[in-house]
Amino acid sequence: MAFAREARRPLGVFVYSASRRFGCGNEYSTTVASKWESLSQYRSSVSSGYANPVRGFGNLLRSFSSEAPAVVDQMSLIKQLRQRTSAPIKDVKASLVECNWDIEAAQKDLRKRGKVLASKKSSRTAAEGMLAVAQNEGKVAVIELNCETDFVARNDIFQYLALAMAKRALLVENSSQQVSGVFPFGPDLFEELKLNLDHPKVNGETTVSNAATEVAAIMGENVKFRRGFVMSKSSAGVLSAYLHTSPQPGLGRIAGIVSLEVEGGNTQLEAVQRVGSELAMHVVAAKPLFLSKDLVSSEALANEREILKSQAESTAKSQMAVEKMVEGRLRKYFEDVALMEQKFIVNDSINIKTLVDNLSKEVGSPVKVADFLRVEVGEGIERLEASDEPVAQTA
Repeated sequence: MAFAREARRPLGVFVYSASRRFGCGNEYSTTVASKWESLSQYRSSVSSGYANPVRGFGNLLRSFSSEAPAVVDQMSLIKQLRQRTSAPIKDVKASLVECNWDIEAAQKDLRKRGKVLASKKSSRTAAEGMLAVAQNEGKVAVIELNCETDFVARNDIFQYLALAMAKRALLVENSSQQVSGVFPFGPDLFEELKLNLDHPKVNGETTVSNAATEVAAIMGENVKFRRGFVMSKSSAGVLSAYLHTSPQPGLGRIAGIVSLEVEGGNTQLEAVQRVGSELAMHVVAAKPLFLSKDLVSSEALANEREILKSQAESTAKSQMAVEKMVEGRLRKYFEDVALMEQKFIVNDSINIKTLVDNLSKEVGSPVKVADFLRVEVGEGIERLEASDEPVAQTA
């Protein structure tokens, strides 16, 4: 009995201190208050002389932790919804609370919130992103999907959407009715086309526009399709594509695509495909603007001639010397901007024209470069109003 009287006092002090500590608006105050009955039972058991004080105190502590499973369940729901949607934890918890911890209703609520936020961010500049390339027997399609930061461009969901768009772009109808060549298209043609997505966080049938909005809602950034190109080949041609800074097959930040045509239906295409791959890499590195010097636009040639003439006249030489200087520097200009005149990056002792001539001798049939395309993520976005630099280089 003496021991029981001594045991009651410190336990009473403990419970009193706990109620003082958590009784100022904290959710634990109601929990502590609700345990006084357990405390009374403990006291009566000790007074009766047959209860173990240590066992009674353990039962009391276990009763204080009886609310823990509910907290664990809430954390589990937050984790599940976060895995489903990739939304910020703060938004996940807010939706769950608002929907009374119904995970399905909270997921729908998050999608609604995300679309509203995505529409608000649609006016923000998106100059980062990825190029995605898809290819079949007769076509190569490349699309540009933009976002605001490189961090989002490396995200699995973003990259999955870009690849899905590229595969869909192979089915874009060429309104120009060209048998071969490059067909460019923009959001007006592409955004309302259907996509069938099969990703854990973005799935089902939807439009290109809605898919981009949904990914924007998940990522918290402006995500949008910017442009696309489809290059077709003739029946006796070879299409080659190269992607620079590629995180996985089919994705990159710079794309080079080259179309080679072989006369006479030559079946020895291995050498043609090898040179085509090297030329696609060359296009990425050398940045040609025109296929040949004959195809340099008259406007570009006139502007360059005027600049070179002004530079030559500043030397105070005769008019004849100035003309010779201008013509010599124009040859250098052609080597910079015309693909067929450029030095081959793999072997700079020859130019591309010589490379193609050597290939024709190797396969026994005339080979020519029919088209090329170079596209880079974000090119022209920040300088559309300040520069005449083309958005993409194509033959």
